[in-house]
Amino acid sequence: MAAKNTETPAEFTVQDNAEDIIIPPCDLWSDEPPLESDLHREQIELLLACLKWWWQNRSDFYASGNLTIYYSPKHITTRDFRGSDFFVVLGCENRPRKSWVLWGEEGKYPNVIVELLSNSTAKVDKGTKKQLYQDVFRTPEYFWFHPDTLEFQGFCLMGGQYKSIEPSAEGWLSSHQLELFLGVHESKLRFFNSDKQLIPTPEERVEAAQQQADAAQQQAEAERQQKELAQQRVEELLAKLKDLGVDPKDAVN
Repeated sequence: MAAKNTETPAEFTVQDNAEDIIIPPCDLWSDEPPLESDLHREQIELLLACLKWWWQNRSDFYASGNLTIYYSPKHITTRDFRGSDFFVVLGCENRPRKSWVLWGEEGKYPNVIVELLSNSTAKVDKGTKKQLYQDVFRTPEYFWFHPDTLEFQGFCLMGGQYKSIEPSAEGWLSSHQLELFLGVHESKLRFFNSDKQLIPTPEERVEAAQQQADAAQQQAEAERQQKELAQQRVEELLAKLKDLGVDPKDAVN
């Protein structure tokens, strides 16, 4: 694995009418601190795995987690950039990236952001980041979730301000951007489709497929046993008719 490059790549300068035009770098490495815990890492991986499977036939989105979002060239030197725990950008090329660089992505900001709270980050996630996502990113939907306490809240951008998303009867929050619900299931933040079905993980899909195969095998075995039992009863009936001196053909006629 390549070593992480913590230095800012050199900028390129071109001469045009005696004026220097600075082209900011677009190929920047992510510069995010380690995740708070295994719960945070597993939650990010869970959201990514489920969404990428659900959208496996789509190529017009980018989803990532714990990745730096560079939103202003001047913030590279001041290190005033932000990383979101989980985010989705719509209407872009689906390919691997080192980071999300706004000026290299036609100025596209994330459509959906999810921050995973912790005791050390909750104040920033609920304050500074929320304000940034509302006023600068203009991200349509912002959610936060605490993997330990299960605190879960979501906001949608309305009239330039974040408004709380009202939960459904199940306690889920609707994401119009993703056309999915987000809700807590078995202490994890999960996606649910419009039919209110859980979007499965790879492991859950394998388990469900195995259960279906087992059920099909059990059904086939039950049908085989029923067929054998029916055949046995026919043979017993024919034997009784024979003992009574009755020709089965005559009995049928």
